[in-house]
Amino acid sequence: MRKYLIGSIFLIIIYSCQSSQEIEYAKYMSNGKDIYIANCQNCHGEKGEGLGELAPPLTDTTFLKTNKNDLACIIKNGVNKEMIINGKKYDGKMPGFNFADIDIAQLMVYITNSFGNKQGMYTYAQVAKDLNSCKP
Repeated sequence: MRKYLIGSIFLIIIYSCQSSQEIEYAKYMSNGKDIYIANCQNCHGEKGEGLGELAPPLTDTTFLKTNKNDLACIIKNGVNKEMIINGKKYDGKMPGFNFADIDIAQLMVYITNSFGNKQGMYTYAQVAKDLNSCKP
């Protein structure tokens, strides 16, 4: 019982030291990872390494940074156009996913902050704004 009490107090102290932004970021990362594993990992790989000529890697920070405002549209609507990533051409089709804006935001936070990427937070409000600007 004493171990449980001490452990609980320790967790409360650690939890209370985090800001609300850090807690929200941690939730986005955790949920985004679950979404990634369930829907993206088969093609883009466990470590974002991609799948040969079929699916591009998610480790190219330049592509992700340059196209950050398009990522929500790519996830929601899929993509069927040629993309150059790390100097390599990919022209396979990616299906769209009918995710809620919050799910897209969480997935984007995970992808853009994993696999060597460090781009910070991306909210569902930003996703909604980006989705309104999707190019056909």
